[in-house]
Amino acid sequence: MLRRVAKWAVLPVGVAVAVSYLNARTPDDELLRRARALFSPIPEKLEVIPYKDVKLTKELVELGKYLYFDPRLSASHLISCNTCHNVMLGGTDNVETSIGHGWQKGPRNAPTVFNAVFHTAQFWDGRAKDLMEQAKGPIQASVEMNNTPERVIATLKSIPQYVEMFKKAFPNEKDPITFDNVAKAIEAFEATLITPNSRFDKFLKGDTKALTKEEKEGLRLFMDKGCASCHSGITLGGNMYAPFGVAQKPDPDLLAGDRGRYEVTKSPSDDYVFKSPSLRNVELTYPYFHSGKVWDLEDAVAIMGSLQFGIKLTDDEVKKITAFLKTLTGERPKIEMPLLPPSTNKTPKPIVK
Repeated sequence: MLRRVAKWAVLPVGVAVAVSYLNARTPDDELLRRARALFSPIPEKLEVIPYKDVKLTKELVELGKYLYFDPRLSASHLISCNTCHNVMLGGTDNVETSIGHGWQKGPRNAPTVFNAVFHTAQFWDGRAKDLMEQAKGPIQASVEMNNTPERVIATLKSIPQYVEMFKKAFPNEKDPITFDNVAKAIEAFEATLITPNSRFDKFLKGDTKALTKEEKEGLRLFMDKGCASCHSGITLGGNMYAPFGVAQKPDPDLLAGDRGRYEVTKSPSDDYVFKSPSLRNVELTYPYFHSGKVWDLEDAVAIMGSLQFGIKLTDDEVKKITAFLKTLTGERPKIEMPLLPPSTNKTPKPIVK
């Protein structure tokens, strides 16, 4: 160290500063600096629900896990939360649009449940402000689980093990089995479904060797081309709304007649506006877009270049951006499937019509 100081001492001050800056700022350092300004790594564990500061107790999360996998929350006793948001896959069902009650086809592609706790709102149109509100929707939707709050409560109260689990999860409540508490428990479990330690997370934490040269070039293109304007933050998306087709109108088949957030607000400015999807684990969450019409990730990247920016990405650029996107795949949570408690004679019978 003393020799290094002595060596610098013989250089003019301006030259010494310039050489020092060049030594400290490698291309990888500069790429990391830019990336850290736009993105954040996923934490390895959550102790509380970020937007509510609700403690994720063992009892609350365990109850939520049971409810998440229990098909008896549906009228048919066939469909659970996991049916459309399968944690054994990418937190979704990998079909164009989900199949619900009576084999009805849903209108939109199911978003992944992984890391959804970090999103600004839920659903493609943002109609649910949080995971608790979101959990109530599919249970009651006729095209999904086709149930009612009253029937859900009757089902859970008819099963002794659930009665005990609700008492432990909500110890200060006289009558803890309520529809709100069902949603709160599911929300708590879903808050634990995060996917940390992707190679991109390791890069953000300072390991510049975590990405290959091609993946770094893809990251640079992702930022330079403008992709990060809608896909930034901890989940690279999920935190804003954007029109689908800024520079070019999408093919009608790609839109599938869906006007997006307009259906919620009825505001002309929200016509064909959707919540920007998270790109975390995107290689696992095919098919893509709200309509689920695109199955290949490279195709989706090329389409977004044309529709959003009016540019034709070269094949090489598409491949590099896609290579970067695959570094966003994190460690999926290891979940032991619950052995659900049996129904009783008082449990409402399934409705299959």
